[in-house]
Amino acid sequence: MPVITLPDGSKREFDNAVTVMEVAKSIGSGLAKATLAGRLNDELVDANTVIESDASLQLITAKDEAGLEIIRHSTSHLLAHAVKRLHPTAQVTIGPVIDNGFYYDFSCEHVFTPDDFKKIEKEMQRIVSSNAAITRSVVTRDEAVKFFRDLGEHYKAEIIESIPSNEDLSLYTQDDFTDLCRGPHVPSTSKLKAFKLMKIAGAYWRGDANNEMLQRLYGTAWNDKKELNAYLERLEEAEKRDHRKLAKALGFFHMQEEAPGMVFWHEKGWTIYQQVEQYIRDKLRLNGYGEIKTPQVVDRVLWEKSGHWEKYGENMYTSETPDEKVFAIKPMNCPGHIQVFNQGLKSYRDLPLRITEFGKVHRYEPSGALHGLLRVRAFTQDDAHIFCSEDQITSECLNVTNLILDIYKDLGFENVILKYSDRPDSRVGEDHIWDKAEKALLEAIKTSKLEYTVNKGEGAFYGPKIEFVLRDAIGRDWQCGTLQVDLNLPGRLGASFVDKDGSKKIPVMLHRALFGSLERFIGILIENYSGKLPFWIAPLQTVVIPVSNDFDNYAKEVNIKVREAGISSEVDLKNHNLNYKIREHSLLKVPVLL
Repeated sequence: MPVITLPDGSKREFDNAVTVMEVAKSIGSGLAKATLAGRLNDELVDANTVIESDASLQLITAKDEAGLEIIRHSTSHLLAHAVKRLHPTAQVTIGPVIDNGFYYDFSCEHVFTPDDFKKIEKEMQRIVSSNAAITRSVVTRDEAVKFFRDLGEHYKAEIIESIPSNEDLSLYTQDDFTDLCRGPHVPSTSKLKAFKLMKIAGAYWRGDANNEMLQRLYGTAWNDKKELNAYLERLEEAEKRDHRKLAKALGFFHMQEEAPGMVFWHEKGWTIYQQVEQYIRDKLRLNGYGEIKTPQVVDRVLWEKSGHWEKYGENMYTSETPDEKVFAIKPMNCPGHIQVFNQGLKSYRDLPLRITEFGKVHRYEPSGALHGLLRVRAFTQDDAHIFCSEDQITSECLNVTNLILDIYKDLGFENVILKYSDRPDSRVGEDHIWDKAEKALLEAIKTSKLEYTVNKGEGAFYGPKIEFVLRDAIGRDWQCGTLQVDLNLPGRLGASFVDKDGSKKIPVMLHRALFGSLERFIGILIENYSGKLPFWIAPLQTVVIPVSNDFDNYAKEVNIKVREAGISSEVDLKNHNLNYKIREHSLLKVPVLL
């Protein structure tokens, strides 16, 4: 007689073992129709999972984040099923969920093109219309290998052979198609109501360039057509706002093969950059930060001491001198800031010490990951480090949080989400030190009374962190600012201060970036405002347009007066009519035409 406890605390008692779906039906037919799966004692399970003893249960629908992920995972299997029907000799490999959708990799003699999408989607719809039940079976590792070998699915068999032999595996079947999967899945194919194939890419088997190049088909899936259409409209709007296209049209910057991932700023783009940088500089000065500048190239020895060489060495640009010393262009600023702190004896009276730098850094990013200003190899961090005592952590973290939110608001971003990340598996430092850092950072978040989510194990290798995520004008989320508590790096690099009792202590180091990088944030600004930047950031704020040539001299006088008022301005004396000039400068997104 299992007793089921629901999320609202209510309990339902059953005479016999019961499935997740039967619990849903006992509550109401509408809920049963919407139920996709369940969270049984904090574990996601299929809707037909049998509950034999007392348990807590949450019914998962498409409105839940987990429900949407289940829809997308099930749709990846639906795609594989359709491809196998259309191309029986195709071999299936993997099909995971990704942001906003899924993909599936195939080994297939047929070369897919976007022209195939309608045909594949039509077959997917046929399978959906058949309302095929999706069932789970459990087999041994060796049984699974034999099953897929007999089907001729050698890639799938190879995946399974890498799994320990003592593990049982789950297979999911819908009609004539079976795939390996941990699950859960939707109860039947009819639950998959809204999907679309998006693009094709190549992907090496198991990420190894020595292996076969597979064909990767990307798709998106949603709860209903309305959500799908809204997503497609957002993509269309995002395409219009692409900062690379806008930058070309408006003359902000360009990039070229001779300097991959590095920006050639034009006058207008550099003006935007300087406006943003100066705004931040003024804000920091008011908040007690001192600005410094540290070297671009530093001996490998320092990076080894800090731990960066082990973690990031392969992404650093390095050079060797004639005396065989290895130097690295800095990928980050923190070790240099500790060197500045270490100059001269520091006492508790000097803390908190806030130092900032617009530090140019270089990181070797894979060429395939480069994307305009949003993913570059050379960028400027609006970096700062706060050296403080342990009892100052919470107050300093609150100060940083308030400063970041204030700046984002000035720039037009008021919808901000906080994400807290604790210790990763690969890290430096003792656990008791991590305990202190995590407790202090969480206390600061809770004191701020802001909503936050937790990313387990996603902290930096030296300390826990908060990420500040902005939501832009079309609903996209951008991770920008970060705040990290570090009780490890200062000690590794010999930082200390004299405490009230005369003892030597290691300071806490808060790593803090408001934007992450100026380049990336400017790219986000351009897309958020679709190129029409706020008046105070715009590279050209006004254009003075005489209504005819008779008023050219007066227009020049007005232009001078506007410039004297501290506003960037130009006068348009070209031999074109008024409407042409208005249209031209409107397309160039000049905020004010006089």
